[in-house]
Amino acid sequence: MKSQLYHVFVTNGYMSDELISRLEGLLDAANIDLKSFSDEFYKKVCKARLAPVLNTIKQFFNMNIHIEITTLLIPTLNDSDEELEKIAEFIASISPDIPWHISRYHPDYKLDISSTPTESISRAREIGRKSGLKFVYSGNIWGDEGENTYCPNCNKLLIRRVGFSVIENNISNSCCKFCNAKVYGRFSK
Repeated sequence: MKSQLYHVFVTNGYMSDELISRLEGLLDAANIDLKSFSDEFYKKVCKARLAPVLNTIKQFFNMNIHIEITTLLIPTLNDSDEELEKIAEFIASISPDIPWHISRYHPDYKLDISSTPTESISRAREIGRKSGLKFVYSGNIWGDEGENTYCPNCNKLLIRRVGFSVIENNISNSCCKFCNAKVYGRFSK
């Protein structure tokens, strides 16, 4: 009997083809960190490589695993327009429906860099939208309008959020309540 629960990964996406193939049919969704679009950044900061992460994103999407991408925006390390454009264009090349979460960095551990300015998050969201992404969100900014989901068809508010709480939900049967457009996501099992 198939489980009535969703199986979800929150992952850095750094995994082998063998592991990915073993997850087919078992994993319903994944939030994958795409930390940068620079292999140098991955080598220096993460002690890893970019290519396996991109491969995981592509393969998960092709396996019909619901994916969302998160980028922690760190001032001076991965916040240039060029970097953000490359990330957004890569995501859009797979599907413009894939949500992209752009999170604000806070210096809470070992990296001594000032917090990401909220203007940088807004700029990144705009770059994502200009690249054709339908769902681009701000993160780590409590009460920001960028937490909300809007219908890509009629532009009306679908989901109002504050932090991790849903305050208003205008999605019914995976569709916008206002225009009946299908909304990308996994809403029920």
